[in-house]
Amino acid sequence: MPDARIRSSGTRTAPIVPERSVAGRTLVLLIAIMTFLSAVTLGGVVLVQKSAIAWSSDVGREVTIQIRPMPGEVMDSNLRTAVALAEATPGVATARALSLQESQDLLKPWLGDGLDLSSIQIPRLVVVQLGDPTDADIPKLVRDLQSVKGATLDTHAAWREQLNAMSGTIVFSGLLVLALIVVATVLAIVFATRGTMASNREIVDVLHFIGASNSFIAGEFQGRFLLIGFRGGIVGGLAAIIFFFLIGITTGNMLSGGASAQIGVLFGRFALGFDGILGLAAVIPVIAAVTAITSRLTVRRFLSQTS
Repeated sequence: MPDARIRSSGTRTAPIVPERSVAGRTLVLLIAIMTFLSAVTLGGVVLVQKSAIAWSSDVGREVTIQIRPMPGEVMDSNLRTAVALAEATPGVATARALSLQESQDLLKPWLGDGLDLSSIQIPRLVVVQLGDPTDADIPKLVRDLQSVKGATLDTHAAWREQLNAMSGTIVFSGLLVLALIVVATVLAIVFATRGTMASNREIVDVLHFIGASNSFIAGEFQGRFLLIGFRGGIVGGLAAIIFFFLIGITTGNMLSGGASAQIGVLFGRFALGFDGILGLAAVIPVIAAVTAITSRLTVRRFLSQTS
């Protein structure tokens, strides 16, 4: 077998892509950057998905009773009645009427500070926490609240739909960006491999002359590029993990309370968790495998066209 003669000769041929070559170092840097971008994109998708699940769970466990001021009705009495009806509903854990000050505070983000709302009769809210949303008898509560004038029940279904739609769009966009990064990585590896083949054409011709098959040459490229892929992947993956660690610290310390809260609503506290870290770590072997397989296929195609 030609391959066996090459391996049993006692001497090892120089690598087609030298470890310290400029092309090798550049490709390691390129793969590190692509791995970093892939891991950051994947981490962002994981954070948004986790936040979306938390949103949906929190919103699904809470309903709100709104009581509008009505002529001839005593607001405090209606609030007590609504709380009692909610607590008597199967599946309801707790029910609490917001104080007048709490109700006014809810309007400040919309109306601004400094407004005197004491002379205005504003609707009051009763926050109802559900023990198990699937067991809660919401239709019964709706019927019971008909006895309270001006009372309406909001299950936040519209909010849940909007949140799910928004998170789904973000996740889909993130996955699309991730796919584009992988495509760009593959194209970069193809060009790097073809350039390496062209610059080492004499070595390839010598290997062909002594009996090396296309499969053997492609395997040599695959092994070299696999090592390059692992090196670049490890650098990029570790950089992404450090990035999320640092940004999680700086977000809470450098931003103002309101801005930090808004970012926290979308991305949580940038806590990937153990499963998120595993997901980022999985990017490394995937990138290395893509690098090796792409280089092998490119070499086989190049050799078949030039033979």
